[in-house]
Amino acid sequence: MIYHAGEIAVQARVGVQAEAESLAQGMGGAIIKPAMQNFLASQRLAIACTIDANNRVWASLLTGKLGFLQAVAEQIVKIDIDSDELKENLRLKDELGLLVIDLATRRRLRLNGKAKVQDKKIYLHTQQVYFNCPQYIQKREIKATTNRGKPNIQIGATLSPQQQQFIQQADTFFIASFHPQSGADASHRGGYPGFVRVLQKDELVFPDYAGNNMFNTLGNLVENPQAGLLFIDFATGDTLQLTGKAAIAWDSQIALEFAGAERLVEFQIEKVKSLSATTPWQWQFKEYSPYLPMKTKPLTD
Repeated sequence: MIYHAGEIAVQARVGVQAEAESLAQGMGGAIIKPAMQNFLASQRLAIACTIDANNRVWASLLTGKLGFLQAVAEQIVKIDIDSDELKENLRLKDELGLLVIDLATRRRLRLNGKAKVQDKKIYLHTQQVYFNCPQYIQKREIKATTNRGKPNIQIGATLSPQQQQFIQQADTFFIASFHPQSGADASHRGGYPGFVRVLQKDELVFPDYAGNNMFNTLGNLVENPQAGLLFIDFATGDTLQLTGKAAIAWDSQIALEFAGAERLVEFQIEKVKSLSATTPWQWQFKEYSPYLPMKTKPLTD
């Protein structure tokens, strides 16, 4: 694995280049190994990063029955989903980042590469494949499925009061980013409720905690600020997607109010998409990650 200039710049600023280089040497490459193939076949949940016609970056929820993700070759994953919008994005720009995550076991697999839409299926030709650590993942288990009918879509430019409240109660979200050379990437973020704050109806801020020192997401943002966020209502299957621009706030005084924050990320919203009944799956909360820092302090006046 070779880091791009943005990742190297963040690693250098934080002082972890040696650790990042050592980690990269053991990460493997583009091959989907047998353990990864088995993991894919046993999962019902994934997050996809794609880019639309306006070069906006989106994080999208993908769910299906066991087997909807299948490694059909050492470097090809077949994705069986019904999403016209996702497929249209891939026809325009073939970059696809995929985060496959098992909330019950806190295991996650990251893949990215080039994708093709064929016979109503998506085929991801992998360029990077590796397992991630379980940090900050809240444990949840699938409890039921419901048929809630056809999804209802609402699109806007800013957050409604209800959407703002939903975000500030969230303990999990996903972030999508893109680098012109290294491709699309989808990643997970977790914390106690309140770790994402709405500053204005078109602006959010959230902490960046200690991680694996690779800085894939932040490195992408240094090179390309376009990003997408995805919030999931695990009790209903509704989703809230945001796309906009993200910037790293290295020296923000507000960071002192986020327990465990090493830096903050500020997100300026350009478009909001709310979908009801995105998936029939529902997840039951079990416990917070033991790696979470102490609960975030309330924002002062």
